[in-house]
Amino acid sequence: MTHWRSDRLDQLPPYLFVEIDRHKRAAIEAGRDVIDFGIGDPDQPTAPFIIDRVRETIGDADNHRYASSVGTLELRTAFAEFCGERSHGTDGNETCPNLDPNSEVIVLLGAKEGIGHLPLALLNPGDTVLVPDPGYPVYVSGTVLAGGRCHAMPLRESTCWLPDFDEIPSDVARNARLMWLNYPNNPTTAMASLAFFETALEFAREYDLLIAQDAAYSEVYFDEPPASILQVDGAKEHAIEFHSLSKTFNMTGWRVAFAVGNADALAALATVKSNLDSGVFLPLQHAGIEALRGASKPEIRNQIAKYRTRRDILINGLRSAGWSINAPDATIYVWAKCPPGVKSMTLSTRILAEADVVVVPGVGFGRYGEGFVRFALTVDDERTQEAVDRIAKLSL
Repeated sequence: MTHWRSDRLDQLPPYLFVEIDRHKRAAIEAGRDVIDFGIGDPDQPTAPFIIDRVRETIGDADNHRYASSVGTLELRTAFAEFCGERSHGTDGNETCPNLDPNSEVIVLLGAKEGIGHLPLALLNPGDTVLVPDPGYPVYVSGTVLAGGRCHAMPLRESTCWLPDFDEIPSDVARNARLMWLNYPNNPTTAMASLAFFETALEFAREYDLLIAQDAAYSEVYFDEPPASILQVDGAKEHAIEFHSLSKTFNMTGWRVAFAVGNADALAALATVKSNLDSGVFLPLQHAGIEALRGASKPEIRNQIAKYRTRRDILINGLRSAGWSINAPDATIYVWAKCPPGVKSMTLSTRILAEADVVVVPGVGFGRYGEGFVRFALTVDDERTQEAVDRIAKLSL
């Protein structure tokens, strides 16, 4: 019997969140009260002023037609302005460079789509991609589907969850076409300095590769705003940066994101997109413009205070229960160390089985994620405290 499946699909690791969701649903179907810190999907609604813009535009028949796969010029301009207005650094004077919305900005059907398709746009069969480990699983799956090879860049607590470029063999680097970075980082919550990005770009210039910096969490920070790789002089020659409206504006289901930076790389990605999709639904693009121009509104910035409160409830409670855990400076996650000698899958399985709480095992993000579990700050204060109380009763 013929099996309608390519060999390439067998090279993909199992998508972690599908497995987690299966176990969670089984627990819920068994009648258990499950508290879910698994997938990083914000629980707060999209702001009314964004929703109102969709209502205003969805009745216009012109908005029901095909959209450009790279997005409207108006939305690309709003993205460019948004990047230009972001202030970075302790002196508040550094900003991202000017971006040409015609060639240096592209709209995506969510950052995941762009991340998954970028290797298809850049790689030839057998090319190497430098991938952080632990890291977002799509960096690996996109490479595999494009016929590329992954080389893991270990992220370790001892190096503040930053890759050590000196560890990359020169022959591997010479065959590398693309390097993925992700700061603020998922899952480790680490931040990267401007000096780190300067070092990364020196490496990229030496080996003539492109850096793709995934900045999906750039606007979810608790103190100092994160640096952008595009702040480095000449960065656009060897870098692009991905941004998303999902976490910043509670718009995960809307699928509106963008990539900025090197024009040649974005043109290649646009070629892939023009063959595979027909763009973001136009009323959603109008909503994206409204969101970007309202980024400083209280209903957007106040959600950071919600995440801070949840972070503190979770961390203080787990520390009281004996956990070793640091407070993140950014993202919607907490990266918590497992008890000595306990594997992350074992710990997450026990927490679900004995406390009805879902957490993500660090090994699901790569072998160097072993020894940690990830909590998403997407549960309200009361339920977060309830989860802490349940976990504290376990003998771990």
